[in-house]
Amino acid sequence: MGGAWFFYLRFERNDPPVNQPPLLKEYPKVAFMVPCYNEGDNVRGVVANLMDTTYPDFEIIAINDGSKDNTGVILDELLTQCPLLRVVHQAENHGKAMALNAAALMTDAEIFICIDGDALLHPDAARWMVRHFVENPRVGAVTGNPRVRTRSTILGRIQVGEFSSIIGLIKRAQRTYGRVFSVSGVVAAFRRRALHDVGYWANDMLTEDIDITWRLQLRHWDVRFEPAALCWILMPETIKGLWGQRLRWSMGGAQALLKYRGLWLNWKSRRMALIYLEYLTSLCWGYVMTLNLFVWILGLFIEMPKGLPLASLQPGVCGLVLALTGFLQVGLGMYFDRKYEVVHFRNIFVLVWYPIAYWMIGWLTAVWGFPKALFRQEGVLATWVSPDRGVR
Repeated sequence: MGGAWFFYLRFERNDPPVNQPPLLKEYPKVAFMVPCYNEGDNVRGVVANLMDTTYPDFEIIAINDGSKDNTGVILDELLTQCPLLRVVHQAENHGKAMALNAAALMTDAEIFICIDGDALLHPDAARWMVRHFVENPRVGAVTGNPRVRTRSTILGRIQVGEFSSIIGLIKRAQRTYGRVFSVSGVVAAFRRRALHDVGYWANDMLTEDIDITWRLQLRHWDVRFEPAALCWILMPETIKGLWGQRLRWSMGGAQALLKYRGLWLNWKSRRMALIYLEYLTSLCWGYVMTLNLFVWILGLFIEMPKGLPLASLQPGVCGLVLALTGFLQVGLGMYFDRKYEVVHFRNIFVLVWYPIAYWMIGWLTAVWGFPKALFRQEGVLATWVSPDRGVR
């Protein structure tokens, strides 16, 4: 909360409204890269939305990654309607990273803005993100600000608060520190030269956004957060869909821990150590919670050594402090976000369910995801399946 407040005062408070992006001294060509897998219900709206961007020099590259629905047919139809659209058809599903790498080979643009095939980008988002590249040649990537548009269930409404008070605050705090754990895979901009320096996206990482963020920063490229670069996204609204999404995120984070464990031996990588330690601590917390649960259940059936059995799993006074901190955190996140969309502060009371709905899922997926990532065969393509996109 302290880091996010500093970011707001230092970088965000005096910015103009979202629909009044700053004028740039130059406008390098931008390629909007849209990887698609079974996006027949969404891709038409996504392309139409990108055509409305206010950025002066851009093209759209849509990659049909072996879709089994009518995504390819729709994209071919759109070619006759959108002169700035280019389409790549891949015969098989090779994953998001492979799709982005294919698109990167087809354009001479200096800046790549990658969005998912079901995301709607704010018309001025490109201007807000490109300004960082123009201002500083060491900026390698800029992550945008995803906004949840699936709000028909309590899980959906909780995610609205999560992206504001949890993800938004984390991005601000990490940017204050100077290192970011991950760009948002649903909306992020990259400098071509920076990607070329690190070898583009890795095809075997389940969360290619985490991996590319780490590789850029380990090569001393700057990664920034731009809260005015808004992008409306679809998110799961069922427990099953949420579990699948968070398990993939957990496995991707575990892959990063395993892949970059050697950074501790390199003094030049020391600033990434705190980000590494932060995620490692979260993972350890999950296993400690599992051990606590096991000890408590065991104490119900057998006599345990004095002082070892847990009297109850109810958090007591600590839980009250945690709940109060949660309310403050959510309130602060909503205060920041009032600049970007209409914020209903009454939703803060919906978020009392956040620990049950999300911390428990985060805990269980972390515990389950680490061994799955540990024993995952190296080099296997990280293909994707159609995710849960909310209740329709």
